[in-house]
Amino acid sequence: MKRRRMEFLFLLVLMAALYVIFLTGYSFWIKLSFALIYTFIILITAYSLMLENRSAQATLLWIYVLVFIPVLGYLFYLYSGQLYLKGYLFYHKRRNDRDEWERVMKSESSPDLSFLQDNQLEFAKFADRVAFSSLNSKSRTTILKNGDETFSKIKEELAKAEEYIHMEYYIFRSDRLGKEIMDILIEKAKAGVEVLFTFDSAGSIHLSNEDIKAMQAAGIQVYPFSPLKYGFFNQKFNFRNHRKIIVIDGKVGFVGGLNVGIEYLGEDPDFGFWRDTHMMLEGEAVHTLHTVFLLDWQYVSGDNLLGDYEPPVTEAEDEWNGAVQVVASGPDTAEGVMSDLYYTMMSSAKQSIWIATPYFVPNESIRTALRIAASKGIQVRIMVPEINDGFLTQYATRSYFAELLRCGAEIYSYQKGFMHQKIIIVDGNLASLGTANMDMRSFHLNFEVNVFMLGSTSIRDLVAHYEADMKDSVRIMPVEYYKRGIWHRTKESFARMFSGVL
Repeated sequence: MKRRRMEFLFLLVLMAALYVIFLTGYSFWIKLSFALIYTFIILITAYSLMLENRSAQATLLWIYVLVFIPVLGYLFYLYSGQLYLKGYLFYHKRRNDRDEWERVMKSESSPDLSFLQDNQLEFAKFADRVAFSSLNSKSRTTILKNGDETFSKIKEELAKAEEYIHMEYYIFRSDRLGKEIMDILIEKAKAGVEVLFTFDSAGSIHLSNEDIKAMQAAGIQVYPFSPLKYGFFNQKFNFRNHRKIIVIDGKVGFVGGLNVGIEYLGEDPDFGFWRDTHMMLEGEAVHTLHTVFLLDWQYVSGDNLLGDYEPPVTEAEDEWNGAVQVVASGPDTAEGVMSDLYYTMMSSAKQSIWIATPYFVPNESIRTALRIAASKGIQVRIMVPEINDGFLTQYATRSYFAELLRCGAEIYSYQKGFMHQKIIIVDGNLASLGTANMDMRSFHLNFEVNVFMLGSTSIRDLVAHYEADMKDSVRIMPVEYYKRGIWHRTKESFARMFSGVL
């Protein structure tokens, strides 16, 4: 608290110093005094930044921002550049979550992993050490392709709810699709079904107050994650809940890349066709996904409901399709856990690594894993959308193509519309699907949740969908890429400077 107060005091002093120096008629010595104060504050901030021992590139980037962008650079640093804030702002959530996960895991029996292949077993052992959750062998996964298939299934399962519906979304809009789902929630709540709904206050800024009040009037409990009206002063608004979770009666769960809005059905003319992937879970993994939701619910509402819901009753083992691990990441978990899991997947590859992501801004370890894999002759395929939804992400992504193309990686530009899915497939038998992009924001700032599949039959569906997406993509050939003009290179280099905060 003291440090944050001091930082806001520094911000005010910086603003006052610039005002005195450039907009007043005070004497030279007074202006010089304020200039020295300004310089002292920047040096103190740079020294504090240096003590965090980040990468040299990230440290220098933030020092450049502080020095060359007066006041605004310091403000940007306060809300985007301070890693210590994660530990401070979410200390109690992280400590509580760790204790609850340990209690949940103690009540679960260890699954039989004898059916796993070497690369799967290697990943499973690592994931067991770094993630709170455990591997589930009695689960079923169903891949849902695009919005029509996903929301049809979601609405179908919501209509079957008898006991409870628990829902958590990054983006939930008050448009046609949003109202259709809210109508089902309201109808179920009036019928006595418990409905808990939490949304990210920044991502769901277009969820109207009228709709929120209508849900509450029907008996739905609604809570926002990190309300924006308080975010400026507590500095939480840079840490967003990017998760998309639905749990129905403890029997069915949904997770993946699709938020709730008509653009996810391909009905927004600005985006056009929307390519995405979601998943339906059944069995033990639903309990794990539910635990992620309940821990978030406790954070936003203060209600601890973790002991109020029984795990689902599992059927015979031959009814399930492979092993599944639901992993949550974010400021409430170990630093960089999702990045480490991605890296471990890629470094275990013997034959192929296929990636589809809308935002490809990888850190150094992932770039190294991909370069080494491609240089060893492992097939590395990376699919990104031709047109992104932001200038910096568009050109920062493209700035990483050269080093990967030189090593033999295949890069595909998806042409049919906007591709938003977050998929990694390794050797055709290990895969990840969820909410985490391959960028620094997903790795360090956002609350995310992914499902890792080991030997699941659903991986065959992901492979088939990926191969179909390749038909709607254009391969970027090295010779053509290297011929791009100086203007494109300039935009890429400029955007890449911001990779540490994208």
